[in-house]
Amino acid sequence: MNNLRWMVLSSATFQIMQNTLPLMEAFYTLQGEGYHSGKAAYFIRLGGCDVGCVWCDVKESWNAEAHPKVTIDQIVEDALAYPARMAVITGGEPLMYDLSALTQTLKQKNFHTNIETSGVYPVTGSWDWVCFSPKKFKAPHESIYARANELKVIIYHKSDFDFAEQHAALVNEDCVLLLQPEWSRIQEMTPLIVEYVKQHPKWRVSLQTHKYMEIP
Repeated sequence: MNNLRWMVLSSATFQIMQNTLPLMEAFYTLQGEGYHSGKAAYFIRLGGCDVGCVWCDVKESWNAEAHPKVTIDQIVEDALAYPARMAVITGGEPLMYDLSALTQTLKQKNFHTNIETSGVYPVTGSWDWVCFSPKKFKAPHESIYARANELKVIIYHKSDFDFAEQHAALVNEDCVLLLQPEWSRIQEMTPLIVEYVKQHPKWRVSLQTHKYMEIP
């Protein structure tokens, strides 16, 4: 009987864990960068990342254990308090988790589901828009290339242009190609990006407009 009770409790605990995600923060703002820049959106930032970008501006998101586990129902209920129906799942690295249940629940409430990911894990979930931002620190999983709607490459060094082209050769033909200067090196990299796009017009420029406008 004790063993049976333990199995029942363990199963219930597992089910609860399956329906929760480590939530670092959630907030309503404007999408500041990429293809959907300027649109109102509800951001859901999940904790946990093992990519290790040296210039990451949310390193506090890396440790998943530092953030509370919140139920998917609660995450979606909080999102419904705002008028926009675009939900952006970001991190951290959100694809560390199976996002099928979260995206299904969001879609049931008529949300347009967007994700921002480095693509290092297999793609899970039902997405209306996939922003793939590869990093040199960890190789992407092959599943991301067919799913990417947007390839957004951060330019920190001159060598990042070659890195961008390597990934552009692998994404699907409808994928939007974007080059974005890393914020701390924006003065050095922006002129180089401008000239690169002029010479390679398949690319577009992405800027972190929310930082220029001081929007949280």
